[in-house]
Amino acid sequence: MRIGIINEEQDKRVALVPEGAKQLTAEKNSVKVESGAGISAFFDDEAYTSAGAEIADRKSILSNSDMLLLLAPPRESELDLIPKGTILVSSFQPFLDHRLIDPVIARGHTAISMDMIPRITLAQSMDMLSSMASLAGYKAVIEAAGLLPRYFPMLTTAAGSIPPAKVLVIGAGVAGLQAIATAKRLGASVEAFDTRTAAREEVQSLGAKFVEVEGAREDKAAGGYAVEQTEEFKQKQHELIAQKAEKADVIITTAQIRGRKAPVLITGEMIKQMKPGSVIVDIAASTGGNCELTVDGKTIVEHQVTIVGNSFLSSEVSVHASQLYSKNMCNFMKVLLKEGEAVWDWENPIIKSACTVYNGELRAETK
Repeated sequence: MRIGIINEEQDKRVALVPEGAKQLTAEKNSVKVESGAGISAFFDDEAYTSAGAEIADRKSILSNSDMLLLLAPPRESELDLIPKGTILVSSFQPFLDHRLIDPVIARGHTAISMDMIPRITLAQSMDMLSSMASLAGYKAVIEAAGLLPRYFPMLTTAAGSIPPAKVLVIGAGVAGLQAIATAKRLGASVEAFDTRTAAREEVQSLGAKFVEVEGAREDKAAGGYAVEQTEEFKQKQHELIAQKAEKADVIITTAQIRGRKAPVLITGEMIKQMKPGSVIVDIAASTGGNCELTVDGKTIVEHQVTIVGNSFLSSEVSVHASQLYSKNMCNFMKVLLKEGEAVWDWENPIIKSACTVYNGELRAETK
């Protein structure tokens, strides 16, 4: 299998680190890497060549690879350079937006969507959503601490005592739990909200208080993802979050529903009632944001509250983000590739779920 890695033009991460290249070349694959692809993650070209990879130019890699390992799907303008039937391994988010996969279908390519890997025990080592969410949760708190004009931990001095910052985490999935753990380590007082009652024990184990709204709807078939709630529940949730937001110094929002726009949980009216200088970091910015005023890719100030909308928080930890993503990729390759050839075992739940498009044919149920 001829595997290509290109420079992620708007991302500091790289899809495969030298250690991953070494693993794939040892398994009867050839690996070509665009010159400078790993620089932003501090992996130079020499590290790749030492691992058995070859350095090549972008056009050559796009035109002569059987498989491309990517973080973001290639630009539509570059798809015409890629031979029909090439396997594109990336995050196509088919549940959210068909605009990323329709051009792939039109050109007869195959799309493996890493965000579609099922959350089952066998696939845990390939779960890039969890890998990146963990880093984003950590970075969100670090970002908030840097912007907050207050101290995170309690401070006792001869001049008096400063109480710890109050942090509210909305959504106690992987990103939320990492945010809780990081905020606690920095000495903050932390509360966390999640519609899934199963999250209570995990939140409490990290030393945070679990904020619960009774009557949440849960769906075991949702594979651990949050599900749409009733209007009655949403009203109760709105009232409780408004109370908590008014007292919070920092709010970290992570709530997303697979295949839908992120629910708006922090309204403009709530922000008006928050303390001056407070900070909101909206990890759900890429799907519309949990905060009504979030602008993805920007940090804004409204009503004296700083609102951070950043879909690339994990990219800010580029070394470890690249290492984890690369490991996710290599673990998936152990399932897909045998003796350097792709084996399409449609009975395998991992391949069945991840293969969104096969030779131009839409396979995944995305509606």
